[in-house]
Amino acid sequence: MPFGYHGRILHVDLTTGKMEIETPPESFYRKYMGGSAMAMTYILREVPKGADPLGPENLLTVFDSVVTGASISGQSRINVNAKSPMSEGIGDSQAGGFFPAEFKFAGYDGLVLRGKSPSWVYLTILNGEAKLHDASHLLGKLTAEVDAVLKQEVGDPKAEVMQIGPAGENGVRYAAIVNMCNRMNGRTGMGLVMASKNLKAIVVRGKAKPAVADQKAMAALNKTGPEGVKTNPDMDGLAKYGTAVVVMFNNMIGTLPTRNQNEGQFEMADPISGEKMAETILKRRETCYACVVRCKRVVEIEEGKYKFDPIYGGPEYETIGLFGSSCGIGDLAAIAQAHQICDMHGVDSITCGATMAFAMECFEKGIITKEDTGGIDLRFGNADAMLEVLKQIVTKSSKLGSILAEGSARAAQLWGNGAGECLTTVKNQEAPAHMPQAKRSLGLIYAVNPFGADHQSSEHDPYYEEGVADFNLNRLKEIGLGTPQPVHSLTPEKVRFAYLTEVFYSMMDTLDLCQFVYGPTWCLYGPKETAEMTRAVTGWDVSVDELMTIGKRRLNLLRTFNAREGFTRKDDQLPNKYFKPLVGTGPTAGVTVTHEEMDAGLDEYYRLAGFTKDGIPTKDTLKALDIEWAAEYLP
Repeated sequence: MPFGYHGRILHVDLTTGKMEIETPPESFYRKYMGGSAMAMTYILREVPKGADPLGPENLLTVFDSVVTGASISGQSRINVNAKSPMSEGIGDSQAGGFFPAEFKFAGYDGLVLRGKSPSWVYLTILNGEAKLHDASHLLGKLTAEVDAVLKQEVGDPKAEVMQIGPAGENGVRYAAIVNMCNRMNGRTGMGLVMASKNLKAIVVRGKAKPAVADQKAMAALNKTGPEGVKTNPDMDGLAKYGTAVVVMFNNMIGTLPTRNQNEGQFEMADPISGEKMAETILKRRETCYACVVRCKRVVEIEEGKYKFDPIYGGPEYETIGLFGSSCGIGDLAAIAQAHQICDMHGVDSITCGATMAFAMECFEKGIITKEDTGGIDLRFGNADAMLEVLKQIVTKSSKLGSILAEGSARAAQLWGNGAGECLTTVKNQEAPAHMPQAKRSLGLIYAVNPFGADHQSSEHDPYYEEGVADFNLNRLKEIGLGTPQPVHSLTPEKVRFAYLTEVFYSMMDTLDLCQFVYGPTWCLYGPKETAEMTRAVTGWDVSVDELMTIGKRRLNLLRTFNAREGFTRKDDQLPNKYFKPLVGTGPTAGVTVTHEEMDAGLDEYYRLAGFTKDGIPTKDTLKALDIEWAAEYLP
């Protein structure tokens, strides 16, 4: 009997409506574990080279992992993969909440969606039984409305709904996939891929919770969790103030993106901080399945210009950093409303917020004018203008909204006139609210990450710079690191830090683990405990080294897909903006990345990863990772 998983993967051909259940062997689960790595075994083999991301030949995969649904913090995550309409390379996106665990309880470890339905449908997976249903009555409805309707239709208020919003129906390129109305598979345009298949929603419910191999070991780990939330200051802050706890810290060290990431400090940081949110608009804290951290914010605003419905949760740090400081906006209620509009319509707030900040800089520089904006004064700090343009984006109801609904990289190509100098994109994917000018190794990961700039694909620089706490350094030693480097450096050792923590994070994105609970530094559980948890659930004698190997497998499969699609070193590059000194005041004023250090960093990264000097995995590297089958897809 398997522990932690069912041994069942559901395949749905949306074109024909045919469904099949695959029962892979234990070796398949041991080698890939779930998430992105498992998804790539289907996508790499089946999606043709050069396929249209929005065509029926693209696959959309939804995978949990061998630990999803276990009664321990940080395991209720789910991964969605497909060829990305943003980059034309691989797309990858994770989300939390209760949907991931409920999907496992519904009886499956993964879902592979092929083709395109001739009409709009939604899929139910209830206690192992899967069916397709007409979804025409759901079109145009906001995410909270769809969530309520589908729970009523399946007759169970505890059913979980994963859906696209109206933005996906309207063709917004960075449309997201939403569950619980506020948990987002947001990045890389996965919502638009789902929309291209005429699939409106997936509804799950079940009671098939897989057995755990070692309940005693699980109980022991669970005892340390609640205590860790109290004694670990990073976890305590995350629990009290959510991800927005880092607003003031990033502002202090000069890494809070301000006015489209031209500055690192924002004069109105305090009014948009996590602490201020807790004092003012916070209604309650929520959580994901079985998690003690409870980092999810739920806010409510009943009075004033900007209202907020608590069903849409509350703004995370990324939303605050991009719709807030990066747009020059210091009004927390306005930022919350931007978050609500994104969740109601189903768009990625990171991509959308960064695209808005880009448009504001273009307006400030005269690259676009009021003639282009329909008379809107789209300057930094104008909250009403930001919200009006946001509404036009999610509905594509104006020329400006339709242009920005394509993302900033495509807008820059259309506008020209120096707009490219305002971009913060890598592989057409907007950077999050963390600044690579001051976090050099993060900048390297932004450049090399297969699906574009991402802040949750490696550990951040301050955890491996002089003055790092012993607690964090001891955790890093468990994956072979132990020599902190100078601030704002990109030494060979800093590159090794970037690569090894990227490998660890890659593993977490195939085990579908929350990076606020498991990680190589500040989190609730460290590398050794991550291996202990995996052993306790599965019964396999898993080590940290084996988990790192799984992380390498995922990275190599993602990069092999991109290499087949023509991606090379030329695509592993930061935008011009990051090579210009930061302006303003504070500790990072004048700081910048240099081309020389980035080129040297790429060389060292490729060497460590076993890639060619052009950034392509080699047959020998794939063979060493026991994924030699993928070599036939190399260029």
